[in-house]
Amino acid sequence: MVYEVVDERTKEILEVIKNIEKRQEEDFRYLNQKIDTQIGQVRNEMGQLRQEIGQLRQEMTQMREEFKTEIHRLDEKIDRMNQRIDTVIQMLSEIMRSK
Repeated sequence: MVYEVVDERTKEILEVIKNIEKRQEEDFRYLNQKIDTQIGQVRNEMGQLRQEIGQLRQEMTQMREEFKTEIHRLDEKIDRMNQRIDTVIQMLSEIMRSK
């Protein structure tokens, strides 16, 4: 009789253990799926960030080129103004000499 009670209780304990293991397996599967989903979302966001960084680099390169072009234009204007100033100074010098 004692053996029967022990056998019965052992079966109950084993059944509880099986249920716990089954729940753990389900929980692990759920967590793995959740992790996979999160990793996928992070990868998508990283891809989007890489695209945005690429676009920003292109825009920066374009702005740099525009800036260089504008500086070149300003340099040309300054050169022309310097030439005009030189011409005016020469004319003034000639006027002063002629007097």
